[in-house]
Amino acid sequence: MNENTFKERLKLFFIKNQRSSLRIRLFNFSLKLLSCLLYIIRVLLENPSQGNEWSHIFWVNRSLPLWGLQVSVALISLFETILLGYLSYKGNIWEQILRIPFILEIINAVPFIISIFWPSLRNLFVPVFLNCWLAKHALENMINDLHRAIQRTQSAMFNQVLILISTLLCLIFTCICGIQHLERIGKKLNLFDSLYFCIVTFSTVGFGDVTPETWSSKLFVVAMICVALVVLPIQFEQLAYLWMERQKSGGNYSRHRAQTEKHVVLCVSSLKIDLLMDFLNEFYAHPRLQDYYVVILCPTEMDVQVRRVLQIPMWSQRVIYLQGSALKDQDLLRAKMDDAEACFILSSRCEVDRTSSDHQTILRAWAVKDFAPNCPLYVQILKPENKFHIKFADHVVCEEEFKYAMLALNCICPATSTLITLLVHTSRGQEGQQSPEQWQKMYGRCSGNEVYHIVLEESTFFAEYEGKSFTYASFHAHKKFGVCLIGVRREDNKNILLNPGPRYIMNSTDICFYINITKEENSAFKNQDQQRKSNVSRSFYHGPSRLPVHSIIASMGTVAIDLQDTSCRSASGPTLSLPTEGSKEIRRPSIAPVLEVADTSSIQTCDLLSDQSEDETTPDEEISSNLEYAKGYPPYSPYIGSSPTFCHLLHEKVPFCCLRLDKSCQHNYYEDAKAYGFKNKLIIVAAETAGNGLYNFIVPLRAYYRPKKELNPIVLLLDNPLDDLLRCGVTFAANMVVVDKESTMSAEEDYMADAKTIVNVQTLFRLFSSLSIITELTHPANMRFMQFRAKDCYSLALSKLEKKERERGSNLAFMFRLPFAAGRVFSISMLDTLLYQSFVKDYMISITRLLLGLDTTPGSGFLCSMKITADDLWIRTYARLYQKLCSSTGDVPIGIYRTESQKLTTSESQISISVEEWEDTKDSREQGHHRGNHRNSTSSDQSDHPLLRRKSMQWARRLSRKGPKHSGKTAEKITQQRLNLYRRSERQELAELVKNRMKHLGLSTVGYDEMNDHQSTLSYILINPSPDTRIELNDVVYLIRPDPLAYLPNSEPSRRNSICNVTGQDSREETQL
Repeated sequence: MNENTFKERLKLFFIKNQRSSLRIRLFNFSLKLLSCLLYIIRVLLENPSQGNEWSHIFWVNRSLPLWGLQVSVALISLFETILLGYLSYKGNIWEQILRIPFILEIINAVPFIISIFWPSLRNLFVPVFLNCWLAKHALENMINDLHRAIQRTQSAMFNQVLILISTLLCLIFTCICGIQHLERIGKKLNLFDSLYFCIVTFSTVGFGDVTPETWSSKLFVVAMICVALVVLPIQFEQLAYLWMERQKSGGNYSRHRAQTEKHVVLCVSSLKIDLLMDFLNEFYAHPRLQDYYVVILCPTEMDVQVRRVLQIPMWSQRVIYLQGSALKDQDLLRAKMDDAEACFILSSRCEVDRTSSDHQTILRAWAVKDFAPNCPLYVQILKPENKFHIKFADHVVCEEEFKYAMLALNCICPATSTLITLLVHTSRGQEGQQSPEQWQKMYGRCSGNEVYHIVLEESTFFAEYEGKSFTYASFHAHKKFGVCLIGVRREDNKNILLNPGPRYIMNSTDICFYINITKEENSAFKNQDQQRKSNVSRSFYHGPSRLPVHSIIASMGTVAIDLQDTSCRSASGPTLSLPTEGSKEIRRPSIAPVLEVADTSSIQTCDLLSDQSEDETTPDEEISSNLEYAKGYPPYSPYIGSSPTFCHLLHEKVPFCCLRLDKSCQHNYYEDAKAYGFKNKLIIVAAETAGNGLYNFIVPLRAYYRPKKELNPIVLLLDNPLDDLLRCGVTFAANMVVVDKESTMSAEEDYMADAKTIVNVQTLFRLFSSLSIITELTHPANMRFMQFRAKDCYSLALSKLEKKERERGSNLAFMFRLPFAAGRVFSISMLDTLLYQSFVKDYMISITRLLLGLDTTPGSGFLCSMKITADDLWIRTYARLYQKLCSSTGDVPIGIYRTESQKLTTSESQISISVEEWEDTKDSREQGHHRGNHRNSTSSDQSDHPLLRRKSMQWARRLSRKGPKHSGKTAEKITQQRLNLYRRSERQELAELVKNRMKHLGLSTVGYDEMNDHQSTLSYILINPSPDTRIELNDVVYLIRPDPLAYLPNSEPSRRNSICNVTGQDSREETQL
């Protein structure tokens, strides 16, 4: 085709060129509107003639100037129409002629052109008002050219609404003009009356005060109504369809709103109601985020529950749902990602293939970073081996890292998972305050503690401690204000230091991190309260400051460690134990003061690892026990991006064949855990696969600051039938960790993802009731099924309490469930709030990783625990314990793990055991006592539950009466066998099953205690309790202990330094990739 021809040049100008074509369409649209305007002017200027002759229909009064203008418009319009028809001609002329726009153009233009040559036709009526339909057609073409010209597509919803409105206007305008003209021989209606009639008619009101008289106008109204009934429903149907589709896709977040309002974007693969509510409740819990908008970008359609929630006025004004993919720039543009304050990218943890879910998350993170490189990214990843792909993100939370680290710390610091969960949740501490039980009030009030930060010089809490030691500031801030200072960060350093120890001197520009119910900016202090607190706490502090302290319990696990006092004292001083009776009458036991600046010489004598003293003072014991441990970095990293951790290592690598506990090899002949003769109790991990995440379970249990005497053997159980459980030593294990649920992930019903784990844990609980089982669930709501007892009245009361707390709007309604409060179960989805809180508190992920041991910063402390014994009760209160720890070891306590017995009423309605459970207890006691003295030894069974005893005997008699009767000794023997059979409880059957299997496997049944059930006790956590809280026997105190390596003398090379140089040099090069 020759583009230089005249036709092609015209086609290029009128059709192909977008901008010139747009101008032509705009001119044509204006011309049609002008012709309609001229028609209205002609009607208004015309005087209505008298009479009812039909000539008034065909002839009108038209002035010469008006006729000239209409002829000019007709000439231009016809010329343009013919030219465009010629340029778009493709061989079929009838297709061009029979088009409706062409026919309307001929009807409206040709009569005026004829009147030029035939003057008598100048007053001929021409239906120029039909040009409104040509104007509508030109408007549609103009919008299409506009989209092509600006390279931007408006939504289909906008186009459809525009077409609908223009169609409706054309119908009304045509009806108005047609009725007005046809009524020239009737009522002589003007344009306003015609407008009134059309509106009343089309709105189906029909007052009847204005009606057409002539049959022609009546016929015209019928025709227009028929056209409206055909055209308008089609337009409305298309509009409704587009509206529904837009509701599904969510529309756009306007550029104007993005520039004037702040918003964050949440990218998920599938949006569930639990995920949405957790995000919204946690995000909007912070006061300064109330004006933010949340834009949700999800590729799936909004489900019914989410749609119902987003229609609530509280959320409908602040949450915008967009259906789209983060991998499409068009959808990212709809969400205005480049203007967003942050982007949260969450993984779908309910997928069967978690690796595939991570891959999708990685692609979303890459796409967002490519589209909006300045938008802060908050990414959640599932598997640790995929974390290095998104190291560019501002904040990353790896689910398996946190999960396995919390499971590991739960084994040595009980309920660490509960401690972390409560710290990262936003709460006001109002949970449980209306409960009649005291433990629920204390537990709920202390759960409101969170981690906050403030600059030292701007703080009322800590400003006076500039130039003082960290432990001095922590103790006195807690004494005066009840806040717990846990860490600091230098102004010129990005690393956070948890409890840097007494040698750290506070600076005015330091950022202080503390635990409190509320942040300092929202606190209100009264001078009288401050004076009262000072007077009360001064009695704890003042006294004989030179009273020496010999030792204190500061244990990790089960072994107590002796730590020397940091204060200057003589060699012969009293111990921590209670003084004699004579000294009690004179003065009570006192505690050394916390020094403003620590004594360097005394610190160096006691701040080394307690385990190091064991290494150097008792080498013979190590050799005899074959503990050939060294300290260094692991020589191999399981995945790229794992943090190198200084930990206990073996000098020689164990052969692979020796790792099988249930099979002997040429190096050893053991086939069960009992044969190995482990001194410490086992930690059993039941998992489906040995994934890379197990590295984060092992490392915290083998960290260098754990004493060697407390290192528990770890057994990995990849399949857990009863025989394998017994071989691996489940009967004498310290803890059993269950994490086998990945294969049960189902997209059909998300809450069933925990089904396998729950049933397996329940089976273990029934078989080994004394076993400490720790597990992790996907959904917090499923925690109510852990250690499930259908007839336990106390659990039912806790269920009612949970429902009440949820009705009050609590985000931690599940916190009163006994397994969660005791640290036996947690849900990793609770840690989603950790990622959400990082938007306001960018330090929360770093602090949590330091607490869990996932990261190690030089000079930063670590989380451990100590148990209060009978010899420590003289300390009495938490404030005195705080002072004792800060003055002696530099430890900072952050909470208490308390265990107490359940206080149940004796009323028959609240008995929490069933008939079968009571029979279990009775029958088990019968095994260890003679039948003759059984009533005396277990008198409480008969006296406490006579009703149960009477019922069980009635059942036994009723059962013995059934069946054929025998005479003599045979009948008595059969009767006795039946009584024994029916009296045997379910628990006894399970116990006999386990014992028979152990005997069959050649294992000893001595360690199996089938009746040791801990259901009569409950445990809970008190985070940062008040200073006057009384400490009780068997309380476990959470401590942040200073880093022992931070105080090693540089001039005295220790064995640790030498080992580190040997074993850590090469490994550090391998792990730091």
